[in-house]
Amino acid sequence: MKYDYLFFINSIMLGVGLAMDAFSVSIANGLKENNMKKSRMSFMAGIYAFFQFFMPMVGWFLVHSIAEYFKKFQPLIPWIALILLLYIGGKMIIEGIKEKKEADKEKPESEEESKSESDSVIIKIAFSTLIIQGIATAIDALSVGFTTAKYNALMAFVSSMIIAVVTFIICFIGLGIGKKAGNHLKDKAAFLGGIILIAIGIEIFLKGIL
Repeated sequence: MKYDYLFFINSIMLGVGLAMDAFSVSIANGLKENNMKKSRMSFMAGIYAFFQFFMPMVGWFLVHSIAEYFKKFQPLIPWIALILLLYIGGKMIIEGIKEKKEADKEKPESEEESKSESDSVIIKIAFSTLIIQGIATAIDALSVGFTTAKYNALMAFVSSMIIAVVTFIICFIGLGIGKKAGNHLKDKAAFLGGIILIAIGIEIFLKGIL
């Protein structure tokens, strides 16, 4: 099969479609970690991009090796995504409530002190949480293996790389949006981020079973 413009257009469109959940998670992370630098944003976007590359390749491999078993596993994909995102989103909401209570208990005496304290607090999302997010938002990309089943190994690799690049760009933009919104919603950021993650989990679940 030749590389033509339709191959690249299809791969880009797949990338855009698959990156939407990761985009929403990126906004949620930007809300939570609104003081991150561009290097940190690149790192986060890179994690999501990696899984959006890895999952289609795994799907392609499974289709070409154990297709029957993979078909039996497919109904579990929405459940796995739902459980992972409910867990992360719930944890983020609980953390947000705790932070709010602690902030209310330890109110600074002046506005200047409040500003200096808020500027000095650096909230970082754990690497393990980012990995779980990456898996949860990319697990439905396993099904792309059926879409790319007619590709040879090299074409499947190139298509997955295009999907990863598109995901990286979209997630980087999402993190930037979340950061800007987070600066205006500092005390509600973690709570809103958790709600977004839970909503994404429910959306993936419903999309997968309906």
